[in-house]
Amino acid sequence: MFQRIIDAVRTSTGDAVRQTSLAAVAGLLLLVAIAFLGAALFVAVLDQYGPIEACLATAGLFLVASMIATSLYLARKRKIERRAAERTRSTAQAFLADPAMVATGVQLIRAIGVKRLLPILAVGGLALGLMAGRNQMSRHAGEQAPAE
Repeated sequence: MFQRIIDAVRTSTGDAVRQTSLAAVAGLLLLVAIAFLGAALFVAVLDQYGPIEACLATAGLFLVASMIATSLYLARKRKIERRAAERTRSTAQAFLADPAMVATGVQLIRAIGVKRLLPILAVGGLALGLMAGRNQMSRHAGEQAPAE
């Protein structure tokens, strides 16, 4: 039984490694192709207009390409963050809407008693609030580096 699971994991890991290495080779070849296209553009502009114009045209081309790539990266990053936030919210809502969880909470209240449970809940809420605040502070610190 465990051998099947291990074989499945081994196979999927091997496939993932092969796919990743093929993607890396394709990316490297694309980088080389772009470099030669940039060199060809440089030589063409150099022959037609001169060295300064050739440098400026090539730099402008790569600047525009980098701006496009950066905007695509930022858009994808925002989309991933939105999905993660939605998943977190839906998980929390599903957790509280689960009848088994509500029944467990009611049984816990009956077993411990409301008078003993209130201080425990207060301390737990305080700890949860501190952890959430620390989590948000670390996110904001990562976005904005301190000025030195």
